[in-house]
Amino acid sequence: MYSCPVDPRVQSAAAPGRARRSPARSRAGLHPSQVVVLGFATAIVVGTALLMLPISKRGSGGADIVDALFTATSAVCVTGLTTVDTATYWTPFGQVVIMLLIQLGGLGIMIFASMVGLVLARKLTVRSRINTASEAKATGFGDVRGLVRGIVRITLGVELIVFILLWLRFAFGYGYDPGRGAWNAGFLAVSSFNNAGFALYSDNLMGFVADPFICLPIAAAIILGGLGFPVIMQLRKEFRRPLHWTMNTKLVLWGTVVLLAGGTVYLTVIEWSNPKTLGALDPAARILAGFFQSVQTRTAGFNSIDIGAMHDASWFGMDILMFIGGGPAGTAGGIKVTTFAVLFFIMLTELRGEGAVNIFGKRLSRAVHRQAITVVLIAVAAVVGTSALLLITDSPLDRVLFEAVSAFGTVGLSTGITTELPAAAKLVLILLMFLGRLGPLTLGTAIALRERRVLYEHPKERPAIG
Repeated sequence: MYSCPVDPRVQSAAAPGRARRSPARSRAGLHPSQVVVLGFATAIVVGTALLMLPISKRGSGGADIVDALFTATSAVCVTGLTTVDTATYWTPFGQVVIMLLIQLGGLGIMIFASMVGLVLARKLTVRSRINTASEAKATGFGDVRGLVRGIVRITLGVELIVFILLWLRFAFGYGYDPGRGAWNAGFLAVSSFNNAGFALYSDNLMGFVADPFICLPIAAAIILGGLGFPVIMQLRKEFRRPLHWTMNTKLVLWGTVVLLAGGTVYLTVIEWSNPKTLGALDPAARILAGFFQSVQTRTAGFNSIDIGAMHDASWFGMDILMFIGGGPAGTAGGIKVTTFAVLFFIMLTELRGEGAVNIFGKRLSRAVHRQAITVVLIAVAAVVGTSALLLITDSPLDRVLFEAVSAFGTVGLSTGITTELPAAAKLVLILLMFLGRLGPLTLGTAIALRERRVLYEHPKERPAIG
């Protein structure tokens, strides 16, 4: 988490003897987490309205409301699932709207609003600090101004570097004219760092499956975005002092390395001889494609091979990786790698018969145990609840499950059934994308901010477990 000194005005608002409500809640009647949800919902509504304009869609008339709503939700929630072909269905204006929605959703609504406030008024109200800290998972409110500036600089800096690398490759490797190369490079740069998975090609990135100069910059941007802003900001300041890294940073880095390496080996080995995916490539290209797809599976959603042609075992492994996701307080989805790591260490502690959960030489707060378990159980319930999709579509369970986990994990990979789903099924996926982007993040923050002291305890009793 970010370490920010508490603003004296906010601290005084929570002083003993006073109501333990944030200033934002006492004045506006809304908890900061509710403000974040309303902000994302408003962005989706506005994006849907813009995409329904005739200028956004190729051909006559405007876009269908379900397709516009699905695309806007997928963009704001940085998912990447699509019901229509982004390259051929939307006009350049519509594609610009999608790119802006991706950038807005990746930064965060409250962070974007705070950025605008800093630019126009050069100051932030207490309420803006609270809402921004809630969205960014900050532990205090005093340095939110620096927090916002840091996030914006990191985002634009990474996107600029990726843009330059891709633009040069498109120009010298594929003969794109400067305008076309810049547009494609810019769109991919924004989509990759924000872990969105949208591309301006009908086959996504399958045409570049063996090109490391396209795949590796995109993969690097996705990995950085998936680490989360707290980790990136700490690494930027204390890269050479790992002893100063927080438990969050260490968990995210170790979890990312293990999951990326494990996913690469798993997918590459299973698909190595599949002629419809990796089997048709030379060995070096197979390894590149396996690594690239492992990166996408954890959080983004680009594909350089045909996902629908992969083995069932590959889908199952990808379901697990998509469900776990990336780092917290960033552009990644899923339950977050820190949540998964906390549950792993809780299990390890219980198997060893130890009392406290210790990670990297520090004791884990018991409040985090409850938060992690709550997030995971709600995530499992959300995915299992998508059994409703089986009632409204003829697709088999493995494909439906893949689609549901991809939506909840805000990944964006698809076995190819999204465009064929009925309107009711698309609405279910819309709800899953919205919940996946906001649910674990907002729920965890809401739990932390709504903690209250209980002055009594009930008698203890232990049921039988296992």
